[in-house]
Amino acid sequence: MSIEPRFFEARDGVRLAWREMGEGRPVVLLHGLFSNAEVNWIKFGTAARIAEAGFRVVMPDLRVHGSSDAPHEPEHYPPDVLVHDLEDLIAHLGLSDFDLGGFSLGARTSTRAVVAGIKPRKLILGGMGLAGLAGWSQRGQFFRRVIADYETAKRGDDTWMSIQFMKTMKIDRVAARLLLDSFTDTTPDMLAALAMPTLLVCGDQDQDNGSAEELAAVLPDAQLGIIPGTHMSSVTQPEMGAAMVAFLMA
Repeated sequence: MSIEPRFFEARDGVRLAWREMGEGRPVVLLHGLFSNAEVNWIKFGTAARIAEAGFRVVMPDLRVHGSSDAPHEPEHYPPDVLVHDLEDLIAHLGLSDFDLGGFSLGARTSTRAVVAGIKPRKLILGGMGLAGLAGWSQRGQFFRRVIADYETAKRGDDTWMSIQFMKTMKIDRVAARLLLDSFTDTTPDMLAALAMPTLLVCGDQDQDNGSAEELAAVLPDAQLGIIPGTHMSSVTQPEMGAAMVAFLMA
């Protein structure tokens, strides 16, 4: 299934895209790094499962991703720019009572948004552990190498799979490098802001962003949902949507 994007203008004039499916209580879902709404949420049926359960699923393409613009000027990448974009989308759609979720970068952005004052009723963090929030600098260095090695990496290199994914998704390397520099860490003391019911849904072979169990232990109201898969494969599993629906319906 393919859904045509809609567009709005962020506060800095950059054109950003989002897609929607279903009717009912809004659930805003943010995709992972180098992916987009179509691949993370629509292609493998997660959005359809949530929509069928009676929700309006709102899925932006993050800046530099999918159908959204990828400007090359550094002024378009202040710290936490993706949080600003989410705030602008929420304002554009007039959302006041909604749930929020994301996978990997989308989970990190959702967390940063709550720390910044966005207050969803429920929160879903997919593919995320404590180290992925508090230790972004180390993970960030890996993705900077992915961009640096884009033309030279060989099969078997640790950056190879991420580079192939970037090429498949037609990610603009210049814009992606600028976006990486906008990401900020969420220290453990900031996590008290995540006081709403929170689902941590993570693949049983996924340690890419650290331990989901460690993150669950420090959040005020978290439950852990372990599903099959690695960081790359778990988001394709039907169990992802099933876990999210069960949490949102509870």
